[in-house]
Amino acid sequence: MTKRDILSVADFGIDEIEQLVKMTIKTKKGPWQQVLAGKNIALLFEKPSLRTRVSFELAVHQLGGYPIYLSPDEVGLGKREAIPDVAHVFSRYVQGIISRTFLHRTLEVLAEYASIPVINALSDYEHPCQAMADLTTIYERKGKFKGLNVAFIGDGNNCANSLLLGCAMTGMNFLIASPQEYSIKDSVLKIASEYAEKSGSQIMLLEEPAMAAKDADILYTDVWTSMGQEEEYEQRRIAFTDYQINDELISYAKRDVIVMHPLPAHHGEEVAVGIVDRYRSVIFDQAENRLHFQRTLLGELYK
Repeated sequence: MTKRDILSVADFGIDEIEQLVKMTIKTKKGPWQQVLAGKNIALLFEKPSLRTRVSFELAVHQLGGYPIYLSPDEVGLGKREAIPDVAHVFSRYVQGIISRTFLHRTLEVLAEYASIPVINALSDYEHPCQAMADLTTIYERKGKFKGLNVAFIGDGNNCANSLLLGCAMTGMNFLIASPQEYSIKDSVLKIASEYAEKSGSQIMLLEEPAMAAKDADILYTDVWTSMGQEEEYEQRRIAFTDYQINDELISYAKRDVIVMHPLPAHHGEEVAVGIVDRYRSVIFDQAENRLHFQRTLLGELYK
């Protein structure tokens, strides 16, 4: 096995993304090669988690491996222990690190010093496994990527960053509506624009939700206030008041639009009450596909 780190959607090749998505769909029901038999994988989490922990633990088990979970209280990255030291120690104990961190830089340092694969299970900059599960869900429902319109309503956060990259790499158009000060960062936009030139994807940064939602194939949103931003809650609640997926916004989209959210959802904020459970919603398909894609990813990294 060659060491390979997955810290960003951009760590996948353009052709590889669609290949991984199709492989994920094809192998959902197994059987799965036991490529992790006899291997231990550390789940190093600075943030608590529901879907990320359960889906990764199950994926490791289903491939024959043994997951070792370290809770936020046990980690102390950069505080109790230097990050390079943690990377070196785990390289002697386990065969991989799946890490959920506050700072993306933490992942970069882990990957720099570890001799084993490091997978981003969420950072403040990206959430690549979520985006790949999203792409899997879109392909299942739409049967293609090229030319689809993805409208992201809300904060230009880690999920938006990863989804933008995924859209730019696969030829989907990405429109994000957010207050100007909360839009996609220039560093991500630059990378995505380079991919968009090759794939034909169009990227639009807007402030008006209805403009982004017009003729959308996919309406996507996420929480207004992410974990670690609690002190900004009231400021963000005011800024994003008009950035909600509701019946009126859905009416601007195509008749067969699907509604997506990475969860957890704040009902009555970024999504109107009841939207998550309606027929257009594929939110729980996304959650399920976290398991399926992550199993595929691990299978490819350790084959």
